[in-house]
Amino acid sequence: MKAYLTRRYRFSASHRLHNDAMSDAENRATYGKCNNPHGHGHNYFLEVTVSGKIDAATGMICNLSDLDGFVHAHVMDRYDLQNLNHAQEFKENVPTTENLCIAIYETLQRGFTKAHLEKVRIEETLMNSFEYAGAAELRR
Repeated sequence: MKAYLTRRYRFSASHRLHNDAMSDAENRATYGKCNNPHGHGHNYFLEVTVSGKIDAATGMICNLSDLDGFVHAHVMDRYDLQNLNHAQEFKENVPTTENLCIAIYETLQRGFTKAHLEKVRIEETLMNSFEYAGAAELRR
């Protein structure tokens, strides 16, 4: 029997949405107040959804401490209280929350092996949330 587990985390980070290939006017028109030269911050809520067979002995898909340990070591420690514009993965990409979803998904996909990664969801504000479920999802 396949079951799903979604775990929620919170971190704070800042960013400036700006594309060097665009003019200042284009950046302002595209990103509005998010193009502020000094940046701005968010208190993000990250949801990680994994799935798997329920282990008969433990009754779990995976041990929560394994998931928490991986997320804290490879996501929270990397992004919490950081300026996303300075992260290596955003040297060539604008640090939108869409791109942040992809970066976190790929980190989990590469390294977390205790359960199958289904998707990553990030709530940026009460009005904005973003999800990424891998490249296969995009082909549908």
